[in-house]
Amino acid sequence: MRGSPLVESVPTPALEGATEADADLLPLIADSLHGIEAVFDGALRLLWISPSIEGLSGWSAADCLRAADALELLIDDSDLAFCRNAAAQVLATGEAHDFELRLAARDGGRRWLLMHWRRRCDGSGHALLRLSAEDIQSRKQTEYALLETVAELRRAQALQEHYLLRSSEERQRLAALLNLIRLGIIFIDRDRRVLYCNRAMIEIWRYPVDANLIGVRDEALQRSALPLLVDGEGYVAHIAEIARSRRRESAPYELHFRDGRIVTARSALVAPGDGGGRPIGRVWIYEDVTAARRASAQLEELAVRDPLTNLYNRRRFHEELERFIAEASRRRVEVGLLMFDLDGFKPINDAFGHQAGDEVLVALAEGVGRIVRRNEMFFRLGGDEFAVLVQDADPQALTGLANRLGSAVASREFRFGGTRAGVTASIGIARYPTNACDSASLVAAADEAMYAAKAGGRNRWARSARPVGESARMPLPDSEEPHSKED
Repeated sequence: MRGSPLVESVPTPALEGATEADADLLPLIADSLHGIEAVFDGALRLLWISPSIEGLSGWSAADCLRAADALELLIDDSDLAFCRNAAAQVLATGEAHDFELRLAARDGGRRWLLMHWRRRCDGSGHALLRLSAEDIQSRKQTEYALLETVAELRRAQALQEHYLLRSSEERQRLAALLNLIRLGIIFIDRDRRVLYCNRAMIEIWRYPVDANLIGVRDEALQRSALPLLVDGEGYVAHIAEIARSRRRESAPYELHFRDGRIVTARSALVAPGDGGGRPIGRVWIYEDVTAARRASAQLEELAVRDPLTNLYNRRRFHEELERFIAEASRRRVEVGLLMFDLDGFKPINDAFGHQAGDEVLVALAEGVGRIVRRNEMFFRLGGDEFAVLVQDADPQALTGLANRLGSAVASREFRFGGTRAGVTASIGIARYPTNACDSASLVAAADEAMYAAKAGGRNRWARSARPVGESARMPLPDSEEPHSKED
């Protein structure tokens, strides 16, 4: 029976009553099949197989029929046990079974097939197995190309390749892994429809948790993104420009969401599995960098803040001074600089310790900070030295500010171990461009004026003597001098 044609081995209702001419056509039909058709008996011995097997495997139909075990000849070793169990289950239950496995070719190659097993009976009522198989190698290559691209972008090439060589169960494990990645991943095919997206992609774009984007066109995704973005039209234009240029990899693009989040987007074309031909689509990667940007901004802020008083430090002072002067030059206005240090601070530090000195600095920074206005910036330059920058300054406003600063400092009284103590301020005033032509000379002019105030008796302000200097004694609110020793 092994060499007999199918019409003699497996009578069916469709063949009953066939004419001799019909029967003559059946070998022609069998020869023209592109897929594989085969019949096995209840012991899984091959009874008949279509000639198309030779085109896919290199084994002729006669080779297969002569083999002691056709399944062992044709099926990859790793899939053989599964194939036997599945066939036995179909024979036992009568339920059809479909699955994918690898065909072992004569030249040692492997080719993916989709197999359909069905139980049939011959004319005597004996159970037979009918196998129909189709070549799905090209589909498998497309699947692997997508997974390899995602793996490369995640810097886990070795791990992903391991999954690519596995069965459908292992592909599910890969999908689970991608869902744990905090990068949003979406693959758009050449028809501009979604073929895959992971959970992070859903979360970043605020889709419902159970949203299914598979098959959705990219235009629909862009429309849904517009209300979420500060510059949605710019993002749409960016996507259009990438599509026109057909660049393999796009430069990172920063998305600002209306809820304050910042997300970077980048993309790459996905080549076919053989590396040539037309790209099969484009993969996009989205990364939420909001927390990283905030942390960076906080670090930058800490770098320009004095840790004790939380005032801006000397580094920020020089940055702002340059900016103030550039703005003043452009607008033809003046910049005012007040520099002051504390009279009587060193005796407090020496007598009561650095903790007492720190308490004085913090308290005075808070007190003076309350009288500094919107167009003024307050800095601690180091030790007991401070500065105030004023934009759009005029002489009267600067002397008024100096009086307020001096009063705020002198009016603050401290007690350390039952002993009263206090400090005053010697303030130097300089203006750009009246007293200086650049930032360095403006600082020097204010510093000279500050020392002129000290030399004039302290607790006072002095204008820069470049070209005209002026000094004025500042009265204390209670007309009492500080109880600590002077510097």
